[in-house]
Amino acid sequence: MQVDLLFDPFGGRWEDLRDAAVLAQDAGIDGLWLYDHLAGSVHGAPHVLECWTILSAVAAAVPRLMVGSLVLNVANRAAGTLAVMASTLQEVSGGRLLLGVGAGGGMGTPYAAEQVAFGRGVPGDAVRRAAVEATIETLRQVWSGAAGGAAGFLRPDPVPPVIVGGFGPQMAELAGRLGDGINAPAGPSLARLIDIAREAHARSGRDPDRFLVTTSGSPTDERLSSLGVHRVITMVRPPYTPAVGRLADTLGRR
Repeated sequence: MQVDLLFDPFGGRWEDLRDAAVLAQDAGIDGLWLYDHLAGSVHGAPHVLECWTILSAVAAAVPRLMVGSLVLNVANRAAGTLAVMASTLQEVSGGRLLLGVGAGGGMGTPYAAEQVAFGRGVPGDAVRRAAVEATIETLRQVWSGAAGGAAGFLRPDPVPPVIVGGFGPQMAELAGRLGDGINAPAGPSLARLIDIAREAHARSGRDPDRFLVTTSGSPTDERLSSLGVHRVITMVRPPYTPAVGRLADTLGRR
């Protein structure tokens, strides 16, 4: 089981995050993820660092860490633009991207304020799930060269795995059917969500053993490995550098 870090971007600063990423790489951490949010106020912070900009900068600053989005709200970026963004980050990183996508928060969540502030609606669950499906379809079309109307869209090499945020059974099924992996919460429903996703992956004609399972939690939680989790993601909050140092010491990695 690989050990990744989630750098909570709320209230963070680039210089500290960059230094912590270098420390994490030197300590043998495997990857770095970021949330996709736009307004610090949704978590009571003065600001939030934008996910894709930071991932691109980290990919250039540290040559070995996997970089991933946990997860991109598909409402925040046009799907075709996101496809080219992902291809470009694969170029920058040398193929180290895990592209996490999801449906975003509903109207009853604090995160709806980010969409409302920019004049965007926050539709119901079914519409947001359909938007994830449409986004993944567009990603595959652009990456395969099948997008019509223009030519010369950068194609990724390799194609990044698409990791779908699946906090409920319908999104878990979508993750297995259309995605290459799932990010699911490490609660009592984790085993069921993994099973749903893997079964859907098998029904899609793909090998469920190659389906990537990620979850948030402690790298010392042996239960996660027994459930087939491939990457465990531990959150660190700013200031990042001392937090990464403490975690590295706990894991005996420095």
